[in-house]
Amino acid sequence: MACAHVSIGTAQAAQPVAIAPPMGWNSWDAYGFTINEGQFKANAETLEQLKRYGWRYAVIDEGWYMRNPSGDKLETRDYQMDGHGLLIPDSQRFPSSADGQGFKPLADWIHARGLKFGLHIVRGIPKQAVENNLPIAGSDFRAQDAADKAATCGWDDGDYGVADNPAGQAYYDSMLRQYAEWGLDFLKVDCISDHPYRSSEIRQIAEAIRKSGRPIVLSLSPGPTQLSHAKEVREQAQMWRIANDLWDGWSFTHDHPEDDFPNGVRPFFDYLAAWNSWTGHGGWPDADMLPVGSLRPHPGLGEPRQSRLTADEARTLFSLWAIARSPMILGSNLTQLDADTRMLVNNAAVADLNQRAGAGRPVLAPGFDKDKLRVWVSTPGGSMRPDTVAVFNLTNEPLTVKAPWTDLGLSAGRLHLRDLWTGERLAASAEADLVVAPHGVKLLKVAQFVEARRSPARSPHKPEGR
Repeated sequence: MACAHVSIGTAQAAQPVAIAPPMGWNSWDAYGFTINEGQFKANAETLEQLKRYGWRYAVIDEGWYMRNPSGDKLETRDYQMDGHGLLIPDSQRFPSSADGQGFKPLADWIHARGLKFGLHIVRGIPKQAVENNLPIAGSDFRAQDAADKAATCGWDDGDYGVADNPAGQAYYDSMLRQYAEWGLDFLKVDCISDHPYRSSEIRQIAEAIRKSGRPIVLSLSPGPTQLSHAKEVREQAQMWRIANDLWDGWSFTHDHPEDDFPNGVRPFFDYLAAWNSWTGHGGWPDADMLPVGSLRPHPGLGEPRQSRLTADEARTLFSLWAIARSPMILGSNLTQLDADTRMLVNNAAVADLNQRAGAGRPVLAPGFDKDKLRVWVSTPGGSMRPDTVAVFNLTNEPLTVKAPWTDLGLSAGRLHLRDLWTGERLAASAEADLVVAPHGVKLLKVAQFVEARRSPARSPHKPEGR
């Protein structure tokens, strides 16, 4: 698929903030609103052990400013903020913030371990700041000047929108100036890329980051960001969600056709294919976090549990995100890593597939039923020849795939391939002869290429259920 022609700012083009898709961990899938400093540090200590594979961003998701994160409405959650209407960490849950330095001590602790520090916010200005008409730091404006009371978030009652005016820009400037002082590396902004799409606030936050002087990854959420906005989000942010929230299932039944919350793994073959041409050069369509392993003690959806994805579905999830070069953000409780989840996160070859310079793309192979089988290939940077193929079985039964490697997007000739999950080496062959498990994947890398003396005979091939 041809690359999209996009306009990228000069500074970003010269040195992208996210030269590869960000990899790391986020607290939402395991802790919801409730994480505290001790729990965050415990997860970060495990993340430090994984950083050699690329897992580096440690992100506190929504609720870090709530005194009572279990409250059922705004008044009982008790938002903590300073005298300028900026949210600050709750000092009871994050005691290192009690000295008035906010998250700086915690960010310093993270940085000392070779990791990067991230936060989640919901776009907007707190309603309490507007009601009290607090002054905006570094300006002559006040909170009521910056508020767009008609632009509230449909699923979060804490904020008004920020107006598209100098006061609104001043508010976001003051916010990002504070975050830069704390040492922030990653900012996830929610309720902004859809429900509704807030073009003005995307531009304001991106501008505030530039003014802050600190390289901060901007992640837009929740999605689905519409393709009609691709150029703008590509220019302003490094990540943008391409679908509604992903949770631990292959597919979910919804009451209404237009409702895709929550998503299972299955729809992302289409979502990622649709956004494929916008991937790269410091911008990464985001397929959401990886809900694997232990989703405890307070997951953002449902009861505490072990992920309901099968082992094959989890490998499919990791393989698709890796070869499509989506950001890879773990959602599990890292203090409770089981052997299967550790196998996923410790696979250096799969992480490298996601992180290296190059491109992945879907293959529309002749004779294949896309409701049964999908194929992606990856081409390393500086090469014209794909060296990795992912063959996915979308059905509930084992699937036999027999076809020339050329039908699966690889070069003609006798190929020696290695399975990146099992380490198994396939016998040299000019065609595939694979059995793929239900909802499973064969993720294969060319270990050796032998030129064919003549093109192999071509005949129609298609996968067969068995």
